[in-house]
Amino acid sequence: MANQWIEIEHANQNNLKDISVTIPKHKMTVFTGVSGSGKSSLVFDTIVAQSRRELNETFSSYVQHVLPKYGRPSVSRIKNLPIAIPIEQRQMRGNVRSTVGTYTELYTYLRLLFSRIGVPFVGYSDAFSFNDPQGQCPICNGLGLQKKIDLHQLVDFDKLLNEGPINFPTFGRDAWRWKRYAYSGLFDLDKKIKDYSKKELDLLLYSPQIKLNHAANGWPKTALYEGLVPRFERSIINTDEGKRHAAQLAVFVHSELCSACHGARLNHAALSSKINGQNIYELSTLQINELKDFIQTIDNELVADVKHKIIDYADALMQIGLDYLNLARRTETLSGGEAQRLKIAKHMTSSLNDVLYVLDEPSAGLHPKDIEKIMFCLARLKNQGNTILIVEHNPLLIKKADYVIDIGPGAGVNGGEVIFSGTIDQFLLSSRQTNRLIQRPLQYAQQQCELSHWFLFDDQSANTVNHVSFKIPQQALTVICGVAGSGKSSLAKIINQQLTQSGQDVISISQKEIGKSSRSTLITYLDIFTEIRHLFAQTCHVSAALFSFNSQGACPNCKGKGVIVHNMYFMDNMTTTCELCSGTRYRPEVLAYKYNGKTIVDVLAMTASQALAFFKKQPKIKQGLQAINDVGLGYLKLDQSFTTLSGGELQRAKLSKYLNQKGSVYIMDEPSAGLHLKDIDLLLALFSSLIKKGNTIVIIEHNLNLISQGDWLIETGPGGGKYGGHIIFTGTVSDLKQSDDEITKPYLP
Repeated sequence: MANQWIEIEHANQNNLKDISVTIPKHKMTVFTGVSGSGKSSLVFDTIVAQSRRELNETFSSYVQHVLPKYGRPSVSRIKNLPIAIPIEQRQMRGNVRSTVGTYTELYTYLRLLFSRIGVPFVGYSDAFSFNDPQGQCPICNGLGLQKKIDLHQLVDFDKLLNEGPINFPTFGRDAWRWKRYAYSGLFDLDKKIKDYSKKELDLLLYSPQIKLNHAANGWPKTALYEGLVPRFERSIINTDEGKRHAAQLAVFVHSELCSACHGARLNHAALSSKINGQNIYELSTLQINELKDFIQTIDNELVADVKHKIIDYADALMQIGLDYLNLARRTETLSGGEAQRLKIAKHMTSSLNDVLYVLDEPSAGLHPKDIEKIMFCLARLKNQGNTILIVEHNPLLIKKADYVIDIGPGAGVNGGEVIFSGTIDQFLLSSRQTNRLIQRPLQYAQQQCELSHWFLFDDQSANTVNHVSFKIPQQALTVICGVAGSGKSSLAKIINQQLTQSGQDVISISQKEIGKSSRSTLITYLDIFTEIRHLFAQTCHVSAALFSFNSQGACPNCKGKGVIVHNMYFMDNMTTTCELCSGTRYRPEVLAYKYNGKTIVDVLAMTASQALAFFKKQPKIKQGLQAINDVGLGYLKLDQSFTTLSGGELQRAKLSKYLNQKGSVYIMDEPSAGLHLKDIDLLLALFSSLIKKGNTIVIIEHNLNLISQGDWLIETGPGGGKYGGHIIFTGTVSDLKQSDDEITKPYLP
């Protein structure tokens, strides 16, 4: 039946080259190809964007105005397109009030449970919510934490009030907030703060708002006096001003558990209500598997429906490998892989079918043992009558697909084509590069040098890791492995902190995204645009500002954006290429100036490889471009927006900043994220080069191709959460293969 295929005709989004391809419905299709080849451009920027746009158009103009906006993809037509639900691999941006419990709504079910059968009865559902005044702790307002001010960091007690002793921008001498203390008439301005009497010090630091009857000249008649601490707590710490000065606040403000609720977030009444001896906070701190066991012991018809909901959701979380989480865990602390699996679990309990679920590298953050669990969950979603599309590099997951679409052959301008489309059986018989690499036997590290110098760590603790002792070899590659939630990141944190404190140069490259905006490009990230503009200015004898599209050189029509956005009010905004500059962003007259025969627009259109050859005699420019080429990103254009880069490309862009170090310790969190096996070979070559320069590399990793190449392995476990936190193996890969390890060893043939 024709309706059994999604048909894409002439897709040209980003680097796609007029792609036409069909995708089977009710199957699991994996999109493969090197990092930056165009997989996400096809799957997310074309298929998902078109589906979400068409769905949004079914709503009224008013509703469309408040829905998320999706750009119009460059594609002629897509036929038989289901409603798409994208499940991307990103860290959740929730605030401190967002927890695993609130996100999954499991905490909502717990609130219903306690409102019906909790003893004593203290109120309905909202009485157990830390986000509602009825239930939240009145001291911390449901945050579980209190901000505490270190007064000796805020105030220099050796200074006079006249010298501006308060360490904050708006409290400097003669600033308006300083005047509220200097003009109050309460203090001797030429007396050191440390010499104040207890009464004076209490007035300066802790006084509530009071009206002054005998204020000095200059004091506003209607103003109230307030001490420093309550003033900071009320008007600065939790306000927009505090966000603007976050770095300054961090010097003297820290968080600690609330003195009233001790982190429970709830008031005394909510915590007094119990079921089988446990209050709602105690249940929210249980691991998911323990919570399920507790709920199953409840025998009361009043909550039979709620009990069923909690058990079903807990089962979904356990099946996907998140049994070690608890409902009190803040969502902002979850890794991208954990967040993605949490979203998948949410859909596993849905009764919807004929939906298009689209996932971005669901293997990220998962040990091979965990991948078996996620495959079970994806199969369950598919068997409910849904279609699954996955952007993936992991061989274990690719081999489980029904259908494969390989994008390439290269990356950037060298990619964007469908080089294979067919069943997994056809793919495994093909001569495609991806197939050859996923079927290549694992290559094991050849010990290049004796491991003789070590960093030693004795009796260390952090988070779930308690009292561990271990060592890592210097000038070698150490891989920290283990199942999700077993303590790998905590171990890396211990290494980072101890080495930093000992004076060792540590370079930490995390999974946090580089700040991305439409004006954030490769050339601005490398910080070479200023140097390039100066070259043009010196050659042409004009101002360097003329070669900036954010300054004098900006096209007056589009203000340097290259496009014009037309406000269509209740309809989607319409974006068109600027007619005056034809999308170049510059005034037409700027194109008359050239450096070595090229205009500034010509230079911005160059790839990093082309620019490296063009600027080979300019060492300041050449250094950054060489590093980008060394990490395999030479195909990126200088003016390419970072919003178009894949996760693997962003990770390598970060690494490029630190390639010239010597004697440093690199700590990286899953550097294989978003990388094709070909890219991993390049990454291993880079690691080898860094080690030869005298550097030490420590990585948290699940990818077997990287684990097998480690000079030294440290495995945490054996499980996740409270079942982890132990070091269950240390040694070489050869040692692991000869051990009785049951976690990683079975996956190393």
